[in-house]
Amino acid sequence: MVLAGGKSSRLGGVPKAQLRYDGATLLQRALTAARGAGRVVVVGPDPGSLPDSTLIAREDPPFGGPAAAIAAGLAALEEGSGEGADGRNPFPQAPWVLVMACDMPFAAAAVPVLFEVLSGHPEAEGAMSLSSDGRKQPLLGIYRASALRREVQAAAEQDGLANSAAFRLLARLDLLAVAVPAGSTDDVDTWDDAAALGVDGDLP
Repeated sequence: MVLAGGKSSRLGGVPKAQLRYDGATLLQRALTAARGAGRVVVVGPDPGSLPDSTLIAREDPPFGGPAAAIAAGLAALEEGSGEGADGRNPFPQAPWVLVMACDMPFAAAAVPVLFEVLSGHPEAEGAMSLSSDGRKQPLLGIYRASALRREVQAAAEQDGLANSAAFRLLARLDLLAVAVPAGSTDDVDTWDDAAALGVDGDLP
């Protein structure tokens, strides 16, 4: 699940997903980081250049924040896991969901580390990235699909999901905090961030 629907207000509205690093957009790099997933959903506007098998979803309301985006992406993944015309299920519902924001150009380094640690703790409900300076990054994590569904349902029945933080949605999950390679959680919130990470503001 790649979250790509933010307003990019501190970038003057320039879509983060279309910024470039090393010849690829940040969205393309996020999709590469998710390579090997049984199903991929991008939550955000359709850039018109996604692989054919990629699902598209939009948070409700648009720009409704990460919790609403996670809910929309989860719903799209579940809808995309139904039976085909031949009665088979080519995309069975996966037990785990990788959630990542599209604005972390080096996230791919964290993904195998998260999976490796999680494989040794089958009782956990997920694994969240921990940066080298000790900050948790909920938008680079792997979460048990059933736990996400439970929390999305609970939030929808209480205060709703719109304009709610990811930390709030995930607060009750039994999560591992996993130290990931330095720089893999670095994200682009401002033009200074982009310059520091070598991210190009010239759109494709």
